[in-house]
Amino acid sequence: MKTVVPCYYHLDVEVSPERVDQVGRILAAHLRYWNLENLVEPVCHCAELLLRTIDAHATDKNTTLEMWWNGQHLITAIADIDGKSHPEAATRGWLAHVAALSDGWGCCATGSGGRIVWFSRRARAMERSPLVPTAPAPSLRESRRAPRELPVRELAAPAPEGPLVGAATD
Repeated sequence: MKTVVPCYYHLDVEVSPERVDQVGRILAAHLRYWNLENLVEPVCHCAELLLRTIDAHATDKNTTLEMWWNGQHLITAIADIDGKSHPEAATRGWLAHVAALSDGWGCCATGSGGRIVWFSRRARAMERSPLVPTAPAPSLRESRRAPRELPVRELAAPAPEGPLVGAATD
């Protein structure tokens, strides 16, 4: 059985149109490295959507992006420092996209006046392999040695020569 190692990634970035595409490629590379190829498209799309909104509406473009992988869920969080400058109509639009592409999402304020938007995706197995039953471990009684066998004097008696009694003949 494969064991899953929890993973974490942190990135501080100043958002610009060029950097949004670069961050998307960086996230895709990390997801592939963590064997989460099936999450690349939705996670990168949501992250790029949030970063483009920050680029279009925020006065302070410095953001922090974090990803956590715990073996079942991938949680991505994007924090901006200037959370009050987003127009309400724009906020509803991109949050609807994030909600549609994720299994769960949320938004909370930071102590510095910014906001953190997070979303999570469940991981699904890339390849399905059938379960193979394993042989049970032997118990103490089964693992004892069998008693030595007595020597056999003759393995088989010689076959009789001549016709067999009761044998069919042509």
